[in-house]
Amino acid sequence: MTEQYILALDQGTTSSRAILFNRAGQVVSTAQKEFAQIYPHPGWVEHDPLEIWSTQAGVAAEATTRAGVNGASIAAIGITNQRETTIVWDRRDGRPLYNAIVWQDRRTAGYCDELKAAGHEAMIREKTGLLVDSYFSATKIKWILDNVAGAADLARAGHLAFGTVDCWLIWNFTRGELHVTDVSNASRSLLFNIHTLDWDEQLLALFGIARSMLPQVRSSSEIYGHTKTTVFASKIPIAGIAGDQQAALFGQMCTRPGMVKNTYGTGCFMMMNTGTVPIVSSNHLLTTIAWQIDGQVNYALEGSIFIGGAVVQWLRDGLGLIRKSRDVEALARSVSDSDGVYLVPAFAGLGAPHWNPHARGSLFGATRGTKAAHLARAALDSIAYQTMDVLKAMQADAGIDIAELRVDGGATGNDLLMQFQADLLGVDVIRPRITETTALGAAYLAGLGCGFWSGLDEIQQQWQQDARFSAQQTPEQVAQLIRGWQRAVNAAKAWADNG
Repeated sequence: MTEQYILALDQGTTSSRAILFNRAGQVVSTAQKEFAQIYPHPGWVEHDPLEIWSTQAGVAAEATTRAGVNGASIAAIGITNQRETTIVWDRRDGRPLYNAIVWQDRRTAGYCDELKAAGHEAMIREKTGLLVDSYFSATKIKWILDNVAGAADLARAGHLAFGTVDCWLIWNFTRGELHVTDVSNASRSLLFNIHTLDWDEQLLALFGIARSMLPQVRSSSEIYGHTKTTVFASKIPIAGIAGDQQAALFGQMCTRPGMVKNTYGTGCFMMMNTGTVPIVSSNHLLTTIAWQIDGQVNYALEGSIFIGGAVVQWLRDGLGLIRKSRDVEALARSVSDSDGVYLVPAFAGLGAPHWNPHARGSLFGATRGTKAAHLARAALDSIAYQTMDVLKAMQADAGIDIAELRVDGGATGNDLLMQFQADLLGVDVIRPRITETTALGAAYLAGLGCGFWSGLDEIQQQWQQDARFSAQQTPEQVAQLIRGWQRAVNAAKAWADNG
C-alpha cells in the first residue's frame, strides 16, 4: 500500500497555499502563489474570486506533483481560509456577481453605524457573539444585493449563492455539487446563531438576506463529499474545514480551556479556547465558535488586529524602506529602540479591543533625528503592543492569567519581535517547530474526519517547541513603554473622533 498524505489548502488574504503533510504531521511539500489585491476606493479591498480559485487549484496540483504524489495517495483534503471575505455567485453557471469583498474592507462602516444607532447591536451580539462591524460578512452581502444591478431580483428567484472562501472552493472542487461551510466560518457572518447552531431568521430579516443564498452548515471534521475536478485524477474526500484562526488554534493544539495562540499574519489574531461554554466579552472581544468535532462544539474568545504583518508590507511597498519583508529585522536591530517613536498602524481602522473603524494610521514622537531604522522598529513594536492590548482584555474576560502564549505565522521568525512580545506580556512566548499551524490545523481536522489519525491523543504528541522567549526587560521599563503606546492610541482615536 502506498504511503498516504493529507493535503491542506490554506487560502489566505494575499496568497493561496497548499501543503502536503505526512502521518507524523511533517511538511512533505508546499506550493504558494500570490494574487492581486484590488483597491477600488480608499478603504475598499477586493479579490477576484476566479483568481482565488485558479491559484488555489494550481498550488494544490503543484504541491502534489512536487512530492511525486498522485491523487490516490491523498487520504483527504482539509481547507482553511481567510474568513468573512464574501463571495456571491450565480448557482446556474457558478460565475461571481462581483469581486470578493475582503474582510479588511470598510465600505459598510456607515451602515454599521446606522445599525448601532437603531439599537440592533445588543440583539446581534447576544445571538452571534460578534460586534456590529463591517469586518463581518452580512453587511458585505447586503452591499452586493443593494449595489450590483439585478442582484436582488436574482436572490428573490433563488439563483444566488453566498459563501466564504472555503465554501467557494468546495463549490468549485465539487463542480457545484456541494454548497457547504463549517460552524467556525458560519459564526463569522453576523447571520449565524452560535447557541442554536443555525442561521437566524431574525438576523436574515434584518439584513434582507434570503436563506436560499446560504450554505448548509456542517461540523469542522467530517467527509463532506469528494472532488470532481480535473485537478486530481482521483476523487479525494474533502474532510476538514475551519476558518484560518480556528485552524491555527487547533494546529497549535490549544484544545483545553484557557490555552491561547496568536497568529502573526497580514493581521494578528489571538484566540483563547473557552471550552464548551461561550464567554460573553466585557472588553470588546468576539465570542466565536472554535470548531465542532464529533458533535461537540468548542467556543473561543478572539481579538482581531487588522494590521499586523501588513505594516511590514507597507514599509516595503508603500515607503520603499526595505526590499524584502525579511529585511525589516536587520534594519530594526540597527538601533537599540524606537527612540520614542510610536506607529499606530490603523490603516483599516482599529480592531480589538478598541473597534474604531474610522481611525487611521498615525505616527507620533518623530524628530529630525528619526531614521528609517526607528520607523522599522516602531512598526515591529506596534504588532507586539496591539497583541498585548488584546491579551489583557482576554485575561480580564476569562478570569484566567495566561501562563504562556503559543505563536505562529510568518512574523514569528522575527526573533526581535518575539523577544519584545515576551517583554511586554511578562509571560513566555513559545514558537512551535512547525509554524505552518493554520494549514496543520486544517490537515488535522481532515485527518480526524477520515480516520487518518486515531484521535486527539495521537496528534497532540506531534506538537513540539522550537523556541521559547522569556521576558528580559524590567517591569518599570515595560510600564514606561506601555504608557507611550497608550498615549499614541488615544491620540489616534481622538483624531478619528474629531473628523
